[in-house]
Amino acid sequence: MKPLVIIPARGGSKGVPRKNIKLLNGIPLIHYTIKAAQQIFDNDIICVSTDDEEIKQVAEQTNIIVPFLRPKELASDTAGSYEVLLHAIEHYAKNGYEADTLILLQPTSPFRTALHMQEALKLYSNEIDMVVSVKETKSNPYYILFEEDENGFLRKSKEASFTRRQDCPKVWEYNGAIYIINIESLKKDTIGRFKKIIKYEMDEFSSHDIDTLFDWDMAELMTAKQNKEYEN
Repeated sequence: MKPLVIIPARGGSKGVPRKNIKLLNGIPLIHYTIKAAQQIFDNDIICVSTDDEEIKQVAEQTNIIVPFLRPKELASDTAGSYEVLLHAIEHYAKNGYEADTLILLQPTSPFRTALHMQEALKLYSNEIDMVVSVKETKSNPYYILFEEDENGFLRKSKEASFTRRQDCPKVWEYNGAIYIINIESLKKDTIGRFKKIIKYEMDEFSSHDIDTLFDWDMAELMTAKQNKEYEN
């Protein structure tokens, strides 16, 4: 395996302004992800892909080198993650490093650890498209999710006759923490069209993803709880 770790960190976050470098328990949010990656991977294959000079400077406090600032066409609100990933892969290839496996780590998952990554990596082989981290969803489409029909009436998203939630099939949702991607597959198609995907299950605590101010407040409570447990 020739891995390349990509940590995408755009400057223009809307839900939590400047969240990638906002201090969580006194530590910039992006540092949690970089430091977890550094426990497994060499600094020279950890790529923070950003369009923002301040994010670059904060990321480099961890002793990595941010190799580029994204070009303007990849720095807008409408820029797709697919193009961002291909841009980083191509940058390293042009500089002599032809990666075959992409480890995508979003900085909004501060409770994902090096151990989680190591466990997910054990599930990966070049015969599949992707290993992705998931959590069991609470919003089970067999039981509590509904859609409107053509008459405006609610109907179950997936028709079934289950009377208890516990009897429904387990349903998984991506938690955004870990994507281990076959680069050959990525060059052929987008992540959303992959067919050969294996899940890596994470618990609810470790799966916490920060997208809104409420998510941020919850993360602060969670880190405070962690610190208290360590002290005891």
